[in-house]
Amino acid sequence: MHRITLSLISIFLLTFFISCKPEETRIPIIIDADTANEVDDLYALVRAILEPSFDLRGITSAQWHTSPIASDSTVRESQVLNEDIIRLMNRQDIPLPLGANMPIESASKPAISPASNFIIEQAKQQSPDNPLRLVILGSCTNVASAILQDPTIIPNIQVHYLGIWHDAATNHYNKKEFNSGNDRLAVEVLFNTPDLDLIIMSATASQALVFEKKTVDAHLKGKSELGDYLVARWDSFDRFWTEEDKEKKRWIMWDVAIIESLINPAWSSKSEFLTPPENTPRLVQVHTKLDAKAMEVDFWKSLDMYSQIAD
Repeated sequence: MHRITLSLISIFLLTFFISCKPEETRIPIIIDADTANEVDDLYALVRAILEPSFDLRGITSAQWHTSPIASDSTVRESQVLNEDIIRLMNRQDIPLPLGANMPIESASKPAISPASNFIIEQAKQQSPDNPLRLVILGSCTNVASAILQDPTIIPNIQVHYLGIWHDAATNHYNKKEFNSGNDRLAVEVLFNTPDLDLIIMSATASQALVFEKKTVDAHLKGKSELGDYLVARWDSFDRFWTEEDKEKKRWIMWDVAIIESLINPAWSSKSEFLTPPENTPRLVQVHTKLDAKAMEVDFWKSLDMYSQIAD
């Protein structure tokens, strides 16, 4: 009982530390995550929750129906893992609106959900001078739906999208990428919305951030309930896309890369590029190169601090 009480006090102090930064200086953000699809989503969410510069308004759940291991309710699978994370971190104050379970049906018809409604509600509280950052870790369904539902939010949002392969030398976009494939029409909505502030963390750039299993175990295993949960996710999730590295000694942390790029923009280079030729001609920003080492050091610094306080 004594240890449980101390643990609760420690988590309270950690939560207080995260929230004590003046609200006006914190970045308003919603993370839209297909959490159950992979391993790195969970690590990215934990890092975002621990970041004191973020005003994390909510975590919305996203669908990932094209996976060969997909059920008929992938969005609810993501929802369950989101609920696990906030429970383990004692952050039930963070809203978790449920997203749409299937892609949009046309480029003019949104897939309305609690998540898209929540995005609109939060965007209307912001302004062009301090936009709501919408960070998409999976399919674009919920964000594209919010834009289609209420285009008046466009000046008040900045979209950070993890997806698409991109060759910076030739400005060639390859949309045959997992996140993009889970809602191709929603991707087109993002590209074709003329005044949308769109920043793309390409799969080409984010693949540079790789964690080693031995490092993960050293920092997390046996250190906290949350740490063991993250290790178990790595151990139990079977890759369906490759036969390489069967012992899962390494994992690309795509989603962690986009979170870390928001924490410290200097760790990722980005440039303006014209949209693909099939889309509305305009400029968007695309990340081209990461300082993967700096991102990993920062990630473990944050998680080590959590483990020390939560223990």
